[in-house]
Amino acid sequence: MQYLSCEANDGCTLAFQSSLPLPAANGPTSPEADPRYCKILLLLHGFSGSSAYFGRNVAALARDFWVVAPDLRGHGRSDKPRAGYHVARLAADVRDLVAHLHRAIHATTNPSERGVVPLVVPVGCSIGAAVLWTYVELFGQHGFGGFVFVDQAPLQDRVPGFLGAGRGWGPDKAHLGCYDEATMLAAQKAWIETPDEAHRGLVAGCLGYRVRPLDGGEEVTQETRESDERFFVGESRRCDGVWLARLLADHTRYDHREAIEAIRVPTLVLAGRRTGCFPLDGMEETARRVRAGNGGREDAAEWMVFDSGHWMFWEESDKFNRVVGEFAGKCMS
Repeated sequence: MQYLSCEANDGCTLAFQSSLPLPAANGPTSPEADPRYCKILLLLHGFSGSSAYFGRNVAALARDFWVVAPDLRGHGRSDKPRAGYHVARLAADVRDLVAHLHRAIHATTNPSERGVVPLVVPVGCSIGAAVLWTYVELFGQHGFGGFVFVDQAPLQDRVPGFLGAGRGWGPDKAHLGCYDEATMLAAQKAWIETPDEAHRGLVAGCLGYRVRPLDGGEEVTQETRESDERFFVGESRRCDGVWLARLLADHTRYDHREAIEAIRVPTLVLAGRRTGCFPLDGMEETARRVRAGNGGREDAAEWMVFDSGHWMFWEESDKFNRVVGEFAGKCMS
């Protein structure tokens, strides 16, 4: 993997990791020589994370795809402006990144083949899923061969039923720890005033072996526990706490349920059985909504539960790579 960059439409520099160099004409890194350039697997990390989260996934997935993993603005190596803390702004950044990749491909493709649009399958983890739902609402889904949504419910807050939204959204579906005004304000306070404690709390809620150890114990050494916490806390420290607190407020109240019903490409929804973030029923609502928008077809959305937590791509990386690779392969065949 190598770090590259592009510019968003507001001038913000977006860093991204790429399993391939940008294509060049008439060489081994051209779309004609390497068909992976037309099969883009886009990995989107979650809240306070970075593209480094996918260190256990890229090598396996890069055998068949051009794997691109951005650092969302405010995260990792991307610019960290105080503005732009909205989920919709992150969706616009994804649009700009995809356009950047398309331009690189088209600039090096034979003129007779420049009408070919590469297929993209995005994998949205946590808030990355919300970014993709917002993308669909704002920009449509042209050029996407499918979607993978990882451990995220369509709405974090608990809300009563109201006109147009169907039945209420309660503790059986909403976020387990940040689900209303009071809990959101407490989370904001923690991210700003006691960030290290907030970072460690995030780790404790996202690694399945920390959330709910298996009966009889698990073979997770103290060294692994310390190494995992050091890594994830380190990535969170690269973010600005005030900016994250503002993003959190926007994210928790964003209701994506109706937008999800607009999806018309194959969808895979993954959830962690031992996640500390959402009840399984809340996350399965994504699959139900995709199916509802496709006339009730069961095959419109696949639903799969992993045995680990919120960061299943880390804890069960081999299974994650196989499941995502097989699904993306079908979408791009």
